[in-house]
Amino acid sequence: MSIVLAGHPKLRNDLVHSSMEQIGGPVTLFEFDSLGPDRRAYLDWVLSHVSAAKTKPQTLLTDAAATLLCERLATPLQFELYLDRAFTEGFRVGQKPIDVDTIEAVLSPDLNAMGARLMRNGYNVKQLIDTLGVKSREVRSFLAGQLAAERTQELHDRLLAAGVPV
Repeated sequence: MSIVLAGHPKLRNDLVHSSMEQIGGPVTLFEFDSLGPDRRAYLDWVLSHVSAAKTKPQTLLTDAAATLLCERLATPLQFELYLDRAFTEGFRVGQKPIDVDTIEAVLSPDLNAMGARLMRNGYNVKQLIDTLGVKSREVRSFLAGQLAAERTQELHDRLLAAGVPV
């Protein structure tokens, strides 16, 4: 019998953890981290499917705005979220096509910060506390970049050793 499970990268870590040895041992893992180099193709595909027939992507987003999105975003969910925000803001101010300034205005400044990356991979503060074996105050300080460099490196190394994508 074969079973297929799909989930956050945290599922992979849970399955290979020693406490899940009987379940996780005979597992074949396939990982989908991000769109990688296909981001622009994905963006063009999305725009072609959500717009009127024969609408060219450059009439919706400037080339520079599309490039910025492709540099900063990695997953289909991110593209969905930030395209929605950009087009909503563009509609609000009467802008077409959407330009770089509008994209910059809607992108979260901490989009690729460690805490945001960990959350996207299924790790919240409680799970980090359990994984690292430290108190919540220290995890929060770690995520905010407020720990001493040596301690930050130690926790970072412990996450990597646990298989957490940092």
